[in-house]
Amino acid sequence: MRRLRRNQRFRNLVRETRLSPESMIYPIFVCPGEKIRHEVGSMPGQYNLSVDKAVETARDAEKAGVAGILLFGLPPQKDDVGSDAYDDNGIVQQALGAIRENVRDLLLITDVCLCEYTSHGHCGVIKHSDVQNDPTLKLLADAAVSHVRAGADMVAPSDMMDGRVAAIRLALDGEGFTNTPIMAYSAKYASGFYGPFREAADSTPKFGDRKSYQMDPPNAREALREIALDIEEGADIVMVKPALAYLDIIARAREQFDVPIAAYQVSGEYAMIEAAARAGWIERQRIILETITAIRRAGADILITYYALELAKML
Repeated sequence: MRRLRRNQRFRNLVRETRLSPESMIYPIFVCPGEKIRHEVGSMPGQYNLSVDKAVETARDAEKAGVAGILLFGLPPQKDDVGSDAYDDNGIVQQALGAIRENVRDLLLITDVCLCEYTSHGHCGVIKHSDVQNDPTLKLLADAAVSHVRAGADMVAPSDMMDGRVAAIRLALDGEGFTNTPIMAYSAKYASGFYGPFREAADSTPKFGDRKSYQMDPPNAREALREIALDIEEGADIVMVKPALAYLDIIARAREQFDVPIAAYQVSGEYAMIEAAARAGWIERQRIILETITAIRRAGADILITYYALELAKML
């Protein structure tokens, strides 16, 4: 077995899993204001960006050769129903318009959810302290249509409401956006790895948690049911989130389904690598490559990672 490991040329020749920037998506957080580039405390090297700075980052992503960016919005004001999410002049809509004017060869993808926009921090409409499924679907569909109207190439619903893929597909088709694909957060677990993201997006729930709609971490078969339902409703790409703690889910999904599979290396995964590297406990670049390779090796076709721009340079 060692014959083909003798040197780097042999190892490259027989390498089974290969990484490419063209399969990577870079998440960014867009906030109100001008000339703002505010570092997220728990995510060193990641920033809340005003629209002008988001344009600059999009240009960097285009030059790096990554497939696209995934936009999250921090609205100037929040309310009970997340109005900024589906406002045609909302923060993400503004960013889409500005980026589209300046960047051509980059996919613009938007997170479709209400948690970043609601005053209570939950992903849907609240009644009697509970997230209401069906009333939320209309708002999610409105947000998706608004994003595509503003210039999004693809929408990515992350809310985990039942039936939201079908509702969004119906709304997009009804507005003439039949060619716009949906990348569904299909197996999104109620994970402890989201903490740094909630700081970045200011989306921590003001009460309770999201366990009644995000998936229970011990369940695997349920994830396959979720994915199958999203495909049946019209999802073009399905996603597993988080990635590293759910490699088995990625692998099982790859075996069972023939649609493209995305995996999101989430904020907590990023933060752990950065913290350990800063403490001198790990070789940072080596661990970045090793973890991303593991996600790809498990079966993910598309890698959503905060390391996308850096990986593009490494590769």
